[in-house]
Amino acid sequence: MSIPPPLASAGGGARRRPKNLPSLPMSAFSPPNTGTSDMFPMPPTPSAVFPESIVDAHATPATLAELREEGAARLLADKVKGVVLVLDGDGKAKTSEEVEAALAQLQIDFPVLSVLVPFSLSAPPPAAGGVPASAKYPTTLYTTFNETAPQDAAAMAKTLRWALQTARVVDIDVQGDAMANDAADRFVALLTDATEGMQASPPTIVLSNVCPPPHDLSLPIVKLMNHPTYRAYQSQTATLSFFPKLHIKFTPPSWGAPLPPRGTPSDPGEEALEWKRRIKMYIGPVLEAFGYERIIFGTAPSPANASLNNASVFMDWYALVRESFAELAVEQEAIDAVFAENARRVYGTGAPSSS
Repeated sequence: MSIPPPLASAGGGARRRPKNLPSLPMSAFSPPNTGTSDMFPMPPTPSAVFPESIVDAHATPATLAELREEGAARLLADKVKGVVLVLDGDGKAKTSEEVEAALAQLQIDFPVLSVLVPFSLSAPPPAAGGVPASAKYPTTLYTTFNETAPQDAAAMAKTLRWALQTARVVDIDVQGDAMANDAADRFVALLTDATEGMQASPPTIVLSNVCPPPHDLSLPIVKLMNHPTYRAYQSQTATLSFFPKLHIKFTPPSWGAPLPPRGTPSDPGEEALEWKRRIKMYIGPVLEAFGYERIIFGTAPSPANASLNNASVFMDWYALVRESFAELAVEQEAIDAVFAENARRVYGTGAPSSS
């Protein structure tokens, strides 16, 4: 009786011999040529994604003047369906009479969702108690937080708590590098102390000048992702998102340079491309932590941003932000929310223009 030859070992030559895998046809990587192609949606083309309407949630008299100019600004102005107007941010509290006097000097061509009236975090709550009012427009409160200024943490928390209990919305312009580790911890502590006991009905807070945060443009973008400042930004963004009704206002950054001029489809401009690369890196953590429902578009830079003096800040910033979000392949719903719907939800529908 003959003995059959042994089977090849799995660890022997059989394993070393390559298998002839079947090749997939190119049609496997394409949607079928039938009516089911809508099951394979393509991402939107950035050049074709535009908001249905625009609400400038951080507007100044300079912004309003720019939109009255002829040409492209005037065409874009037709899409602006409302503004949130920032009064002179000198840090001093204003009375109702001073608010009315300031508004009387302005030509306002758009519906005003709200007027941001300044108050000082370093001063005690005003004796009058309420939010300075306007006969024409809704008002809310606006202040600045500067990490380098002398501070009494307990007194600031008391004043901020008054503002949160008094106004339906409180805007805070965060000046300096408050997203760095130590400064951010103190700022989060301020918010925590001021909102203590408000968990059942959390106040609405809107932060500006934190996204994009202050940044050194000389730092190569290839080093930015692993840089300690970017790591701190990611961490602090996640921490801030735990305040349930805290929103991020996307305003021109303090990067020590004016905004790059707008390019054209055939020549987008290298400087604008570089800014968009960095902006998208800062959008990512905010989208992940907050979702698009808590991001609001605004065009006025921080009062501390003296380097940004673009005559066309609205047009230049709008182009950068729209293209950056579109290139991240966000849906039309997200674009509409960031550029208008979130501001309407936070500030209200406002009052008609004065013109």
